[in-house]
Amino acid sequence: MGGSAADRPVVIGVDIGTTSTKAVAYDTDGRQLGSHAVGYPLDAPRPGHAEQDFELIHAAVLETVRVVVAGLARPVAGLSFSSAMHSLIGLDVHGEPLTPVLTWADSRASGQAERLRAGANALALHRRTGTPVHPMAPLPKLVWYAEQKIRLFEQVAHWVGSKDLVLRRLCGELVTDHSLASGTGLFDIHRLAWDPEALGIAGITEAQLPRLVPTTGVLPGLTPAAARATGLPAGTPVVVGAGDGPLANLGLGAVRPGVLACSIGTSGALRVMVEQPAVDPLGGVFCYALTERRWVVGGAINNGGIVLGWTGDALAPDLGDQPEEELLALAARAPVGSGGLIMLPYLLSERAPHWSALPRGAYVGLTHGHRREHLIRAALEGVCQQLALVLRSVQAAGNEVREVRASGGFARSPLWRQMLADALGLPVRFPAGHEGSSFGAALLGMQALGLIPSVDVAADLVRIDQTVTPDPAAAATYAALLPLHEELYEALLPTFGALRRLSPNLPPEPPPSEPPQ
Repeated sequence: MGGSAADRPVVIGVDIGTTSTKAVAYDTDGRQLGSHAVGYPLDAPRPGHAEQDFELIHAAVLETVRVVVAGLARPVAGLSFSSAMHSLIGLDVHGEPLTPVLTWADSRASGQAERLRAGANALALHRRTGTPVHPMAPLPKLVWYAEQKIRLFEQVAHWVGSKDLVLRRLCGELVTDHSLASGTGLFDIHRLAWDPEALGIAGITEAQLPRLVPTTGVLPGLTPAAARATGLPAGTPVVVGAGDGPLANLGLGAVRPGVLACSIGTSGALRVMVEQPAVDPLGGVFCYALTERRWVVGGAINNGGIVLGWTGDALAPDLGDQPEEELLALAARAPVGSGGLIMLPYLLSERAPHWSALPRGAYVGLTHGHRREHLIRAALEGVCQQLALVLRSVQAAGNEVREVRASGGFARSPLWRQMLADALGLPVRFPAGHEGSSFGAALLGMQALGLIPSVDVAADLVRIDQTVTPDPAAAATYAALLPLHEELYEALLPTFGALRRLSPNLPPEPPPSEPPQ
């Protein structure tokens, strides 16, 4: 980039996540110069609820930036933001929260989402907005508020996301970026404008939503109060930024055609970057904006690493509080395909590619000969097979995929790395050293501030630590089993619906060991 390292500009990427906010400072060579994270709870006051206190999120943003700034020896060119998608907050006329933050994991609007999905226009709405009709999204949540909290719904002056309100407090403007807007179910991704039909369904007006801006939009700068709280000069530029999923592609260097980003933490996702917005014919994928000329097509699954945690709690409580290594060692003892045992890993319902809140987990093919190592391996294989179904939908949307770049806690396990490559039938590359969405936010900020020519530099700044290639025999086994996973979902869907209808008359199901993250 030219000049000495000490002269290179610094941009702080701030990633507002579901359970923590992290601020990371980078220079234009992609070097990390400091970071700080602050966690906060994800509350589940009732079954299906997953909400947060916005004041804790706001305080975390201020603290993380303040700590990073205090440790830097050179000035900051600007802040740039990433945020978890699909959050929803209702504000009063003064811009203060009337509701908690409803996160993507909140499923209270399942009934409204299923009703909307059954409508004749559901697929057309999905294709137009890029967002599946699912309780994760703000659209069904707004319908829930309109039906269940009528007086509160009428009092709300503005409906916003977490990052929108953070930016208002930092800079005094109420805006939302095209990326987060494309995850609301209220935004026409082809016109880059709020969708009148979706607004009508939600029962709100365009005036109740933030002003739309590009993800590279630069706000006037920090107010004096925000400057004092962060340790930065007043007027420091603030780049609006984007959603954490699209920005994770940047953080992994998955910016070129044919390169798929895969992340598996508690949940999981696959995303490929494209130049034109598009959804597959069956509506199996989402399409979210990064910039006006870059979009990500993909799908998220609810059940990733949390499935391994469940196997420890349910199948191997004797292994103690942190049994991950022992569980993986047990799974390695079972053969590829788990001796004909299949698990549908819908412990927390599911998102892609079916986008229904009805599914529950299931083991199918259980015999007297199966042992817990088979059950554990089948659970891990179920997660990878679910991602393979998402991959198939990504390809059905017209996207060629040649390579996968993966990150997340699962990447520490050689068994799970190999299993993912085998199930996807593609080489999987594991980058080293970057913080995903915060790095993506910083890169987007550098482009917006004119410090780099394009976010394309991400492909060259991210170093690959390891490449895992598929084992031909294992890949063939998983490919043969994949249609069974698809068929089992369809076959059990009536049963899932019957269980939902019967649930009020059954003893309450046990709560999850932790809220989804």
